Amino acid sequence: MSCIGSNVSMNQWSRSLLTAVAVTTTVLLTGGVAAASPPSAGTPGAPGAGDPYYPTDGNGGYEVSDYHVSISYDPVSHHLDGDTVVTAAATQDLSSFNLDLNGLTVRSVTVNGAPAAFTRTGDHELVITPKRMLREGAEIRTEVRYDGTPAPIKDPRLGNNGWQFSSTGGAFAAGEPHSASTWYPVNDTPTNKASFHLSARVPDGWSVISNGLERGSSSKDGWTTFRWAEPNPIASYLTTVAIDKWTFERSKLADGTPLVNAYAPGAENKKEIEARLPEILDFLSSKFGRYPQVAAGGIFLADHIGFSLETQTRPTYAQWTDLDTIVHENAHQWWGDSVSVDKWKDVCLNECFASYATWLWDEAKNKVNLDDQYRERVASLRNSPSFWAGKLYDMGPGNEFTSVYSKGPMALHALRRQIGERAFDTVLKRWQVQHREENGSWTQFEQLVQRVSGQDLRGFFDAWFHGATIPADRYLFPGALHA
Repeated sequence: MSCIGSNVSMNQWSRSLLTAVAVTTTVLLTGGVAAASPPSAGTPGAPGAGDPYYPTDGNGGYEVSDYHVSISYDPVSHHLDGDTVVTAAATQDLSSFNLDLNGLTVRSVTVNGAPAAFTRTGDHELVITPKRMLREGAEIRTEVRYDGTPAPIKDPRLGNNGWQFSSTGGAFAAGEPHSASTWYPVNDTPTNKASFHLSARVPDGWSVISNGLERGSSSKDGWTTFRWAEPNPIASYLTTVAIDKWTFERSKLADGTPLVNAYAPGAENKKEIEARLPEILDFLSSKFGRYPQVAAGGIFLADHIGFSLETQTRPTYAQWTDLDTIVHENAHQWWGDSVSVDKWKDVCLNECFASYATWLWDEAKNKVNLDDQYRERVASLRNSPSFWAGKLYDMGPGNEFTSVYSKGPMALHALRRQIGERAFDTVLKRWQVQHREENGSWTQFEQLVQRVSGQDLRGFFDAWFHGATIPADRYLFPGALHA
């Protein structure tokens, strides 16, 4: 027994001796301190934000908090000079990062006041390499100076997006899903919302309107600079600038919110319908909760472009705009602007609800029986498989702006009858409160509806929003719609 104990003691002594030698050797080799890992050299930020439809839109590695865009624009030569400051925070150790900028010539880039190297790749990537690696959490203040003749992004499916020349000699920026990158460097993804400030210098006689609040103007040497500020987070495609010989109307909503309308020469005939904007916003507030923006109004073009757009606080309207269009675009100030999509496949959250807002308006103001209207549409479309084939969720790139305007409001009316008036009203308002100034996904919306209603709605959502055929009658005629 004692023999076994003696052998264990010797083994323990041997291991202790070896450990001591190893520690002594480490101390001698490192000067008394264990060798540390080499400092991180950082990695490049991703060249895209990861949206499955538009994977190269936006960028990774940082989060923008503010844009300050300064431009000078000559409507005669179409030449633009730009100086944009992008304030952001690094979300990783960055060796380089990208901004999105279509066309235009970059003259210089500084990062935190120091000159930075830059290159251009692809259609819109501006790759910036600062002198020193940027640590995670560090503030990044990037200034880009650039110039050239802006041009729209031409999409065979979606039309022109971004900077466009107006028939009256001016210019405007509007489009979806892209727009901002045609006139300033930007993290062009709706998931990175930021405040937005604009200083726009134009020849005397021209004027500028943009998002948010007026911050005054000043003139010097034959040029006038107009300043606008949007303090609320705004998705980049919802920013705008419009240059023309505007006729301005200024007033306030009942709560003091400033209201600014601008009419291009030839668009003054829209004043009568825009005069109903306070009434429209009061009505929409009764449905969706208080108005979520700092300002209101509209930008009325004299151009017959293919769309009007919900540019934040102040929609941009084509010449063909009617009252329903104004209701639709202002409903977006809640659905799409205050609460923005998480991915473009979620766009029903924007367009289905803005389209249904016009149904709600007709119900309240024109005494339209929506149940009868719904049944008539179903009857006329029963044998139209192409109509029902349009998906409302994850519809595929290029198909975002199709069925959401026609099938979308029908689906929401069916949902309203499925869950009942009280639950539907609660959902409309609660969604806005829960996601105000942020982003939301369709999956989150489905979950909210099921929580509020207490119903298992998987079959309903599959039939109407995920499916590509006419829903079964149990989903097609729920509740009061059942004949």
